[in-house]
Amino acid sequence: MKYIIENERKIPVVREVDVLVLGGGPAGIGAAVAAAREGAVTMLAEQTGDVGGIATTGLMSHWTGKTEGGLYEEILSRSAELTGEGRQIINPERLKTIFLRMLTEAGVYLRLYSFASDVIMNDHVIQGVVLESKSGREAVLAKIVIDATGDGDIAAKAGAPYFKGRESDGLMQPATIMFKVAGVDEERAVFPGGFEETFSLPDGDLQELGKKHLPGPAGHVLLYRTTIPGIVTCNMTNCTGVDGTNVEDLTKATLVCREQMDDIVAFLKRYVPGFENCYIISSASLMGIRETRHFKGEETITEQDILEARVFDNWVVTKANFNFDVHNLTGNGLDETGCQKHFPQINGYTIPYGCFVPLKIDNLYLAGRNISGTHMAHSNYRVMPICVNMGQAVGIAASICAASKVVPRFLEVKKVQNRLMELGVRP
Repeated sequence: MKYIIENERKIPVVREVDVLVLGGGPAGIGAAVAAAREGAVTMLAEQTGDVGGIATTGLMSHWTGKTEGGLYEEILSRSAELTGEGRQIINPERLKTIFLRMLTEAGVYLRLYSFASDVIMNDHVIQGVVLESKSGREAVLAKIVIDATGDGDIAAKAGAPYFKGRESDGLMQPATIMFKVAGVDEERAVFPGGFEETFSLPDGDLQELGKKHLPGPAGHVLLYRTTIPGIVTCNMTNCTGVDGTNVEDLTKATLVCREQMDDIVAFLKRYVPGFENCYIISSASLMGIRETRHFKGEETITEQDILEARVFDNWVVTKANFNFDVHNLTGNGLDETGCQKHFPQINGYTIPYGCFVPLKIDNLYLAGRNISGTHMAHSNYRVMPICVNMGQAVGIAASICAASKVVPRFLEVKKVQNRLMELGVRP
């Protein structure tokens, strides 16, 4: 491989803040809003032109999984267009605006179109990051940095230890581009919401038809109502063998998933009632990456902790609830290790503080799917409602550390718990 040597150059420091949050997805928004509301001078840097991540730019259909209390409840209350079960259906355009309002109302300094490309370190202590944008290469210094990038790009650059994917072989869950179709007769349509949900149609079992007629590795049928009549969100493109931290893999996944879309629409028209006249009206501009880096933290949450509905003494996220949503790592549908419909644990679990504090690097927090957990545990806690409340907890913790000049790994967790309980969160 050839290399070039960069010339030494001065990078302007454009801002110094208490808390710098990287990544504007649900976890990052939760962290930035919480930190700013606690009085910390807070900046959120997001590489795209919108906030919300998979919830908005990724065209996610609904808030899957659940939790109780915290910022997640506020987001639902402010953004929901429907009531009851429909309250969890996402209108991405409305949600973008709600997120922006929450950030600006809290006083967060917002930097869109800004990619966090490098770290500013003093030995093992992170002191800020370098942002790349139309404005050039700029530095932001911070007392505390929160990596909510999903893949943990900055935590990795800082030297925090991690592993990728499944412990046994490194395989990661497949990638997806969500898209929407219009022209659906919802009175006649069917809406399979999980891999284990199917319908008996004139031509046979719906999921079996998908496996037979859709281009591999696509093959499952997942269809979700939207807030707009006649428009349905499709979670059906599929690309396996993708490392979301590799740009060539991301490019491959985009090509593979987009090539599947026309075949998926043709399948829906041919086999699924109510979809005879459907057509694509929009698709996500952000690839749906489910799994990449799992960082090693002061503590690690496991699948057994979730199955036991464990309440940790040092909890900071509570009443998290979902299943083992492991998409097939080598094909379509649910992986053999996954469990959705028959998931045995219906009570919520907690996530301990140590999962958000990476080993070796100080003044750095993790938030979102990159926290310290096993591959199987990750398949449960990676969903957006849980990630929002992860962000809230970490944002509060970061504000306390910044104000008191305490290193995150030595923070008294009771202070975070007390503040969360004042805000209505219960273990």
